[in-house]
Amino acid sequence: MDNKIIFLGLFFCYLIAIPVSATALTMSDAISKSGQQRMLSQRMVKAYALVGKNTMLSAVKQMDDTINLFDQNLEQLKLFPMTTGEMKVLGKIDRLWGAYRLLIKTRPNLQQAPQVNAIADRMLDYSDQLVLLLEKRSGTSKGHLINISDRQRMLSQRIAKYYVFKAWGLDNEQYSAEYDKAVKEFGDALVELQKAPENSSNIEAALRKVESDWNVFKISFSLQGKTFIPSLVTRSLDNILSQMDHVTDLYVGIY
Repeated sequence: MDNKIIFLGLFFCYLIAIPVSATALTMSDAISKSGQQRMLSQRMVKAYALVGKNTMLSAVKQMDDTINLFDQNLEQLKLFPMTTGEMKVLGKIDRLWGAYRLLIKTRPNLQQAPQVNAIADRMLDYSDQLVLLLEKRSGTSKGHLINISDRQRMLSQRIAKYYVFKAWGLDNEQYSAEYDKAVKEFGDALVELQKAPENSSNIEAALRKVESDWNVFKISFSLQGKTFIPSLVTRSLDNILSQMDHVTDLYVGIY
């Protein structure tokens, strides 16, 4: 009897020790977290440039927080049941992250920034592949809306990244073209989300707020100006990011 009690005690201790994340992710959660990885890949480079330019004291903390969140999301996604194809892409992300994590934490400098950006964009591509595979497997319009909303989060940070690059002295036609492309994609996707028949009144209200702040951003900030204000621009886009976090959560909550 004593042995049985000991066994049951150890068994329940084992159950308590299992991380909640091991079973907590739904398909919607997995799509959202994979999509968030896209955003984090761009946010890291933005923070890297802000630290290198010595623009914002909070950029170092933002960098550390972003790295930690990418780590956490990756570990949770590894526990989510995936198909062979999805696992293959996740493996690519995991291997690239191992090398990239060391690079992104080195002291930022202007000469290394293009390499950091190139690897971040590879991370973005792999994460995008994973989102699309999960969205396809979900087979629902809800999965598509979560993907689009998630991608808006990424675009907010991608726009900010290229703006800070310009202010830092990384000025070339490719980066300017990528900035313009990201701005257009954000605007087009916002229209698509606003037309979604699945939208609740809360989602409609949240998207109207995003539209209002986005229109102010487009009017106020442009790469065409000679004076750059990266701290103000990044705060503006971080505010839009926060709003899109809320919108994404609302889409995840649709049943």
